[in-house]
Amino acid sequence: MADMKKIFFTGMVLAVLATASVAWGQRDKDSDNEPTALINFLVVKDDNGKPVRNAAVIMHEVTVKGKQERGGMELKTDLDGKANFDGIPYGMLRVQVLAQGFQTFGEDYDVGKDKMEITIKLKRPQGQYSVYDDHAKDPNAPPKQDPPADQNKKPN
Repeated sequence: MADMKKIFFTGMVLAVLATASVAWGQRDKDSDNEPTALINFLVVKDDNGKPVRNAAVIMHEVTVKGKQERGGMELKTDLDGKANFDGIPYGMLRVQVLAQGFQTFGEDYDVGKDKMEITIKLKRPQGQYSVYDDHAKDPNAPPKQDPPADQNKKPN
């Protein structure tokens, strides 16, 4: 019977220690009294300034060495192209914006104020350059088209 009590007591002590270690590991950063910021994003089209709706705004903290930390947050823009987040810790923040039909945007920002406004202008994809195309001397000339295949030619 004494052995059962020792085993039960040891199990209870281990359970309490395990719970305490999990709670310690999951401390919130706000409990460290770090200053945080409210960031308002506005995502617009570069060519006409109209808002881009449903764009993904992805935020990652950046270490002192310039490396992106694990985790991160993702927001979606509303119909007006706006998204905001309150509680971003001061320091470097990597912002990436993805939207259907636009080039991916990415830039690092230094968060040092309690409120920031960030406007992001997304560009349409550019045409790709190929060394195999016959480029005219005029840079604005359209690419050379291949002649249509001969319909009367018999296949081999």
